[in-house]
Amino acid sequence: MPADGARNPADDAGDSYVDARCAAVYDIFEGPERDDLDVYAAMVEEFGAASVVDVGCGTGTFATMLAGRGVEVVGVDPSALALDVAQSKPHAGKVTWVHGIAADLPPLQADMAFMTANVAQAMLGDEAWPETLTAIRRRLSPGGLLVFESRDPERQAWREWTKVNTYSTAEVDGEGTVESWVEFDAAHGAFVDFFGMLVFERDGRRVEQQSRLRFRDRAELTKSLEDAGFVVEEIRDAPDRPGREFVFIARKTQWNYLQDVDLDQPR
Repeated sequence: MPADGARNPADDAGDSYVDARCAAVYDIFEGPERDDLDVYAAMVEEFGAASVVDVGCGTGTFATMLAGRGVEVVGVDPSALALDVAQSKPHAGKVTWVHGIAADLPPLQADMAFMTANVAQAMLGDEAWPETLTAIRRRLSPGGLLVFESRDPERQAWREWTKVNTYSTAEVDGEGTVESWVEFDAAHGAFVDFFGMLVFERDGRRVEQQSRLRFRDRAELTKSLEDAGFVVEEIRDAPDRPGREFVFIARKTQWNYLQDVDLDQPR
């Protein structure tokens, strides 16, 4: 992968899991309760949203959490393996699942859209991020809100991604003990490469999952939102990583016709 990040935006939409075994244990290591999602669920109530789009919904924890609370939810993710896990969860039948990226969403007028965890930073190419923002804007109702998180590059979080700092184990039905850790690989400008390791006791299989994130600073994120037709209303702190991460809350603006070129009509 080029160090300058040049790549086809479609590459950002690949399946993030090596196989079904990896997808199946993801929630175990993230934690079944996912306390980090509580702040986002609280925002849905804070802003009175009745409908939500979960972009990069992964294994569906947030989408099904909201659906269980009576929120109309559409979840979209490029990983078929993750969606298989998502659709097995309680309240999954209340969620509309879409296999793909934000541009693949059907016509919607949602009150809010979310990108939690690493979703925003996984948009690597220079075109992929603005295209994602534009696609989300088209699926929001007038004045709708986009909320996402992104790590502050000044904190250089990747320096802490070592086996010593991230190692954990879990007992998994049918697998026995599974080991997990993350290790930093390399940094190239705004791009950080790392890999996640899983070791399955049952057959000794070792799975290495290569990943790359893009670290954008506050000014770059703000400008990208404004260029896509949003206004940043607030940048909050992440409760699970205080002082280390931005939580953007941006509202869809009403562009005039010549600026908008009918962008609110999904194609």
